Amino acid sequence: MEENAIMTANNLRQPFIDLVIESWRFSKLFSRVLGKIENTEATRYANQLRYFQKKLDDSLEAANLRLVSLEGQAFDPGMAATPLNIGDFGPEDNLIVEQMMEPILMGPDGIVKSGTILLKRAD
Repeated sequence: MEENAIMTANNLRQPFIDLVIESWRFSKLFSRVLGKIENTEATRYANQLRYFQKKLDDSLEAANLRLVSLEGQAFDPGMAATPLNIGDFGPEDNLIVEQMMEPILMGPDGIVKSGTILLKRAD
């Protein structure tokens, strides 16, 4: 019985990670959409988004996981994120993380899933 429980937990890990990443993407998209609708409507939807994000955070905490965003930080090649547009810059360019395309997922033992980022030149 215990072996089956472990096997089931392992089988659920990747689908859970995928769901977390897609939920994060959906939240970011929904936030952008909120900025484009009337304030009277936006308030109601913003409350629903906050509730959704709270449920996501609670689920992550229960699984001993957390999402990490690097947006606005100076780029370091050792970051746990793959820059999609690194080829657009030279080696001397001072870069910052402009946008997280996928967040970093951290667990108690370190990185569970690395992120994906877009870079821009620092001003």
